[in-house]
This record gives sequence, C-alpha cells and structure tokens, in this order.
Amino acid sequence: MSLLVHYLQLVTVVGVCLGVGVYTIVGTDRVRRLREESQHRLLDSLSHICVLGLVFGLSMYWRPIGGELSWTFGYNITHTLYSIEGTLVPTVQEIAMTELTWVLSLVYVFGYVFLLLFPIVAYLFLDTLRPLRVAALAYIINYLAGLCSYTLFVAYGPRNYMPGQVRGLMYEVWPEIEQLTTHINTNANVFPSLHTSLAVTVAVLAWYTRDSYPRWLYVAGSMAVTIAFSTMYLGLHWGVDVFVGTLLGIGSVWAAAYIASDSDDQSLITRKGRALFAALRRYRDQLAS
Repeated sequence: MSLLVHYLQLVTVVGVCLGVGVYTIVGTDRVRRLREESQHRLLDSLSHICVLGLVFGLSMYWRPIGGELSWTFGYNITHTLYSIEGTLVPTVQEIAMTELTWVLSLVYVFGYVFLLLFPIVAYLFLDTLRPLRVAALAYIINYLAGLCSYTLFVAYGPRNYMPGQVRGLMYEVWPEIEQLTTHINTNANVFPSLHTSLAVTVAVLAWYTRDSYPRWLYVAGSMAVTIAFSTMYLGLHWGVDVFVGTLLGIGSVWAAAYIASDSDDQSLITRKGRALFAALRRYRDQLAS
C-alpha cells in the first residue's frame, strides 16, 4: 500500500470524525451563526492557523536535520531513561491482546489526528477566538519544545532498546502503517512524547472551554488518557516520555493562556493578519480596475 493511500485513509477517517464531532458537540445553532459572520471570523482565525501551519512545516522540515545534529552534538539518553523506569513498558505489555492492540493502534493513528484538529475547528464557532488563539499558541510551544529536545537528545523507544523484551505491537497487527509513521517520525526522537503532550494540551484546553463544550471535555479527557497509555502499550515510548509529555502539555496551555491577549483586537497576529488581508484586497482591486 502506497504512502499516498495511507494519507488518503487518514484524511477520510478524520474528516468523517470531524463532521460527526461538529454535528454532535458544536451543534447546528453555532454552525448557522458562523455563516452570518463567516468572512470576518475566518479571516481573523486564518492568520493564527497559518502561523501554526508554518511552525508545523518547520518542525517537519527540521526533524531529519535535527536528528543528524543530535548524533553530532547531542546526548544519547536512552540508557538513562531505561535506568529510571526499568521494565515498566514490558510490564504494561503483559496485558497485550489482539483486540486491544487494534483499538489502541487506531486511536494512536486516527484518534490522535482528530483530537488535535477538532479544537481548531470547534473554537471557530465560539463568540470569541481567544480559545483558538490559546490552542494555536499551545500547539506551537509543543512543537518548538519537541524540536529543541529532538535536536539535543538521542532517545530510542523501548521496542528498539529492548527488542527481546518489548514488542512493536502495532506493527505486528498492522505492519503496513509503519510506512506512514516512519515518514513522519524517526525512532530516535521519543523524548518527550509529543503524542502525549499534545493530547494533554487538548484535554486541558477542553477543561477551560467546558462551559461551551461540556461533551468535548469527556471525549478529549478519555482520548488523552488512551493515547498516553497506548504509547507505552505499543512499545513506542517510555513512561518518562509520557510523564514529561504530560508536564509539557499542561505547561504549554498555561504559557499560551498567559501570552494570549484577552481581546481579539489586541492580538498581534490578528492585527497583522488583518493588515495583510486588507493589503491583498487593495492589490486585488487595483488589478481588477
């Protein structure tokens, strides 16, 4: 199966989940209200989404470069991680069963992407874009922290460090998915677990917006716990990776909430985005005249 097919599967499954989530959690009333003010709100949000996309693109571009630099200038902390927790991951894998492995693998791949994208979509429908701005900043903090860590440290996951004790359970039941996961990540950048940190980030954001989306709090909380557990169960991350990822997720939301301005009009990115879009409109009008 080609890499393109894997991405098409991912887009299809996550797209369906987002549609169901918008209908059941956001609600049709908010969707109708957004239509009435869609241009203004979408343009304001687009500047933040573009900055987030830029950082994500930089993260994807830098990872192989940072991986090479980490072997030259960084520190191999794999044995340190093992010395801290020992056989925690092999102990977790003692409960392994095929059905559970399939469920956790699907959540790890599809559920994780849905979990990250849904807040960006759902927060568009709120009366203020501050939750969206906080979410975008928190994601950016996670990615930048991950880039720094992956450049400074070499860290192999349990399945690579202890192949005789830890099984790559996801790749045993779903071997073709390794083509997708290895295209996005390398096996030497497991510290901290960004799957965990970003999942926890979404769960903490869900707590802050629980009055607007009470159902989402339960969905995000349960999925965050499941994803964090799956990283160890599948043999991909150490318990230390998960612990540090949890701290990073909580800290990123706190920092983002501290940095983000209370008013949409006070946001630097929003103001710059409005100025840019206004300039583009003037340029378009000049071309049309």
